[in-house]
Amino acid sequence: MSGRSRAAVLLAAVMAFGGVLVPSAHAAPKAPRTAVLDGGRLQQTRARLDHDPQLRRMLKDLTTRADGWLDQGPWTVVDKPKPAPGGDVHEYLSQAPYWWPTTEPTTDNPWGCPYVERDGRRNPEVDSGTDRQDVEKVFDSAYDLSLAWYYTGKRVYAEKAGQILRTWFLAPATRMNPDLNHAQFIPCKYDGRSIGIIDFSQSYTSVLDAQAILATGAPGWSAGDRTAMGKWNADFRDWLKNSDFGHQEGSAANNHGTFYDMQLAALAYATGDAALARRAVLDARARRIDPQIAADGGQPQELARTRSWHYSTFDLVAYTRLAAIGRHVGVDLWSYRGPDGQSLFKAVDYLLPAATGAAAWSHPELEFHRYAATDVVHAAADAGDAVARAAVPKLDVPPGGDLWALRPAAEQLDSIAG
Repeated sequence: MSGRSRAAVLLAAVMAFGGVLVPSAHAAPKAPRTAVLDGGRLQQTRARLDHDPQLRRMLKDLTTRADGWLDQGPWTVVDKPKPAPGGDVHEYLSQAPYWWPTTEPTTDNPWGCPYVERDGRRNPEVDSGTDRQDVEKVFDSAYDLSLAWYYTGKRVYAEKAGQILRTWFLAPATRMNPDLNHAQFIPCKYDGRSIGIIDFSQSYTSVLDAQAILATGAPGWSAGDRTAMGKWNADFRDWLKNSDFGHQEGSAANNHGTFYDMQLAALAYATGDAALARRAVLDARARRIDPQIAADGGQPQELARTRSWHYSTFDLVAYTRLAAIGRHVGVDLWSYRGPDGQSLFKAVDYLLPAATGAAAWSHPELEFHRYAATDVVHAAADAGDAVARAAVPKLDVPPGGDLWALRPAAEQLDSIAG
């Protein structure tokens, strides 16, 4: 071995021991066939890590998040204290967040029924006794760990991601059924509701991308895992497309409808139905943008909420991710203009004064977090919005760091539970 080769090996060993493995150009995974993320861009970013100090700082933030998942989980849908209505422990169960009991629970009325709605005020009991908290950990951990593996090559990240996905979705004893028949139930009122689909549509596309990343050759994610996960996704896609709950959610005229379209398009693309994915993105022009975004860029249905800032950014997370899926199927959703000039660019620009701190948000908001808009502004800037691009340096950095360059797909950065 030459002196130069020995030095290179020694440098790689030292850097790996220091905490972040230096990616090897010879062992670099291929570009993943991700549904929302741009796989080619991920591959290019990975190749730049060695000589881009800013990217390496972001990678440290990402691996810090991934490291935090290593001693947690795996989680399973069968662990909740009580099964969903009907008794099947494999059925996902969550509780409507804004519904509250009106009386003290008693032996004859253990839930304190009837329940009443208090919009924007989260009932803390929804975070215990159902699957909602655990499934969010599955979504977040699988995404962070798969990205950390892709950028560092450290097998511990991939193996942990695989364990988490197999436990929740695949292992016969612990798997979840591929439906959401009992999501956001209301005690003594509804066994499940169509709007509970939002539990998955707001984040499950990140799991689809995590699976695609692991499929580039991650240790601990076998061909059998990929096949079984593909079957689960296809079954879930069909339930989403054909069930009564799916039809109802698809008819929603606010963020629920936008997220439904985005989730269906992502599942269709991930399972090989590019025609369905393309149709979902195309239909969103007249079906979503025209009625849901006003000429000035405001989103009337979201602005009417008690958490109007959160829901305005939230809806744009769905729109920008849907636009990213459109890129894979030949649809440029960013360039669309409605009959009154509505567009995704206008909707993002509407947020910029508050997102940059130049002006106060003038609509109702129970808990304002400026950083909630950071990712959607990044998305608009990347799509060619010069005003958004100029705003990027003025954005508030989210907790845990701004990871856009490593995972350029919008996430909801504030918490509705906050």
